[in-house]
Amino acid sequence: MDTNKDGKPVTQPDKSRIVPVSIIFAVLCGFSFYMGIIFCSEKYRFVSIYSQKSVESPSSIIPLQIKNISFPECSIDFHDYTPCTDPRRWKKYISYRLTLLERHCPPKLERKECLVPPPDGYKTPIRWPKSRHECWYSNVPNEWINKQKSNQHWLKKEGEKFIFPGGGTMFPNGVGKYVDLMQDLIPEMKDGTIRTAIDTGCGVASWGGDLLDRGILTLSLAPRDNHRAQVQFALERGIPAILGVISTHRLPFPSNSFDMAHCSRCLIPWTEFGGIYLLEIHRILRPGGFWVLSGPPINYKRRWRGWNTTIEAQSSDYEKLQELLTSMCFKMFNAKGDIAVWQKSQDNNCYNKLVRDVYPTKCDDGLEPDSAWYTPLSACIVVPDPKFKKSGLSSISKWPERLHVAPERISMIHRGSAKAFKVDNSKWKKQAAYYKKLIPDLGTDKIRNIMDMNTVYGGFAAALINDPVWVMNVISSYAPNTLPVVFDRGLIGTFHDWCEAFSTYPRTYDLLHLDRLFTAESHRCEMKYVLLEMDRILRPSGYAVIRESVYFTDAITTIAEAMRWECRKEDTEKGSDFQKILICQKKLWYSSNQSSR
Repeated sequence: MDTNKDGKPVTQPDKSRIVPVSIIFAVLCGFSFYMGIIFCSEKYRFVSIYSQKSVESPSSIIPLQIKNISFPECSIDFHDYTPCTDPRRWKKYISYRLTLLERHCPPKLERKECLVPPPDGYKTPIRWPKSRHECWYSNVPNEWINKQKSNQHWLKKEGEKFIFPGGGTMFPNGVGKYVDLMQDLIPEMKDGTIRTAIDTGCGVASWGGDLLDRGILTLSLAPRDNHRAQVQFALERGIPAILGVISTHRLPFPSNSFDMAHCSRCLIPWTEFGGIYLLEIHRILRPGGFWVLSGPPINYKRRWRGWNTTIEAQSSDYEKLQELLTSMCFKMFNAKGDIAVWQKSQDNNCYNKLVRDVYPTKCDDGLEPDSAWYTPLSACIVVPDPKFKKSGLSSISKWPERLHVAPERISMIHRGSAKAFKVDNSKWKKQAAYYKKLIPDLGTDKIRNIMDMNTVYGGFAAALINDPVWVMNVISSYAPNTLPVVFDRGLIGTFHDWCEAFSTYPRTYDLLHLDRLFTAESHRCEMKYVLLEMDRILRPSGYAVIRESVYFTDAITTIAEAMRWECRKEDTEKGSDFQKILICQKKLWYSSNQSSR
C-alpha cells in the first residue's frame, strides 16, 4: 500500500476491475442505441398506422371510441363568429399599430363548444360565376357597409340581394377598366408570367374577382375591422380571401411567394415605423415581382385636394416612399394616372451593394425567411437565397406550364425531388377522380370554395384545376414547410395551426378535404375542437372528405353526428384495410336559441 506525503495510506484502483466496467459501459451504450431504434421505429409505425406497409393486420387495430356527445347551438348573435379575431375581445389588446386586429385566440377554457348558427333567412349561396356579381343579403346581413360604401359603387342592396357593380375608391369607372390600365403598365399580366397575387386591404375583393378571368389567382386580404364583412363578402361570392392584417407579425406565407402585390388606397401607412410593412411585402414577393399602388400619395398633384391634406405633405410622402423603395432594391417600373408600379430586384446584385450601416439592413442568417406563423416583423431586408436561380419571375415557368413543373425549391424539403413531385401529382389525379365518383357535386357549380386542410405539394388542388373551383392549400405550422412549392406552381395557400381557429368567417367553404390530419396532429390538437372549427367554416349542405386511419374514423363519425352532419364510410380507391374515407355533409338548420352562451 502506498502512502501520501502525510504518511496516510492511499487506496489504488483495482486494475482488474477496469476492463469489466468498460465492457459494461459499452454494453449499456449499445443497449440504449438499440432501444432508441426500437422506440423510433415504433413511433413511426404508430404515425403510419394507416400505411399499407404496416406489419399489423387490420383486425389488430382497435378503433378509438368516444362516448356519445352533444353540442348546443350558439346564440344567434354568433352567426359571424371569428374566434381569433373576435371584436368582443378587442378591448383586451392595444390599438397601437392595429395590434388588436391581429390573431388573439381564446384560451381553452373560453373556447366555444357550440354550433355556430346561420343568420335568419340564410339561403343556399348563389352559384359561380353568377355569384361574382351578386349574393343574398340574408347570408351577409351587413347594413352598415351598404350605407357607407354604396356611393363608391362597392356594392348596393337591391331587393333581397347585394349587387357588386365592380366599383371602388380608386376605380370609379369600374374595376375592369382599372385592370385594363394596369395590364398596359405590366405586360407580364397578359402572358402567364404573373399568376399569383395578393391584395392588401381588399375591400370587397373586386380586383381579385376581375383577375380570375385573366388567369391570375389573387388572395384577397383584409382585417376584421369596422367594415366587418369584406372578407366574408369575397368568400360568399366565391373569390379567394383570408382575414389578416400587416401589424406586428409576418403574414402567414413563405418568402418569395407572390408574383404581384396590390394596394388600392388600402390605408396602410407604408412609410411609417421604418417602412416595416413594406419590408413584409418585399419578403413575400418573389424576385422580379411587382408592387402596385394606387391612392395616396400616387398622382398627388391632381388628387391631393380630395385627400384632406396639402400638396406639400403629399409631395413629402411620395419622396419618402420612393426613397424607401429604392433602399429595398425596388425600381420604378411604370406609372400612369392613379397607378404606380415598382419591381423587386430580379437578382442579388443590388442587395450585395447595400451598405451595412444604412437602414434598412439585410437580415442576418439567423432569421428564417419562411418562418411566418406568429413570427414578429423584422426591420430588415430578406435577401432571396442566391442558390435558387429559377424561382424569380423572369425564370419560373409561365402559367399554366408551371403547375406541372417540379419547383426548384422542392430541394429544400426532406426527400423532396422531381420524382416525388411527379408521383404526388399522379396519385392525386387518381384520388380526385375517385372523389368525384363519391361526390357527384364535385366538379360542378355546386362546389366553389375548397380547402385542403393538410396538403403537401398542392396535388389535390392541381388535380381540380380545370373545375370551377379554387383551393386554399393549408400547411401545418408544425409540418415540413412545403408551402413554397405550392406557390411556385401557381397555387395559393397559408400556414396554420389546427389547434386554433382558421382566419375566416363562418360558412365560407363548400368542401373541406383532410388527408390524415388527425393521424398527424391528434397528439397536439383535440379532435373535438378541430371538428367544431370545421363545422364553423363549412357551408350548410357542404361536404367534408376525411381520409383517415381506421383508428380514428368511428370517433370522427360520433362527433360529426353530434354536429348534425351525415356521414358514410367508403373504401379508398385502392381498397385499403388500414385507411377509410368518410364522406360527410353538413345539414342546414336555423337557430332556435336566442340567448347568449
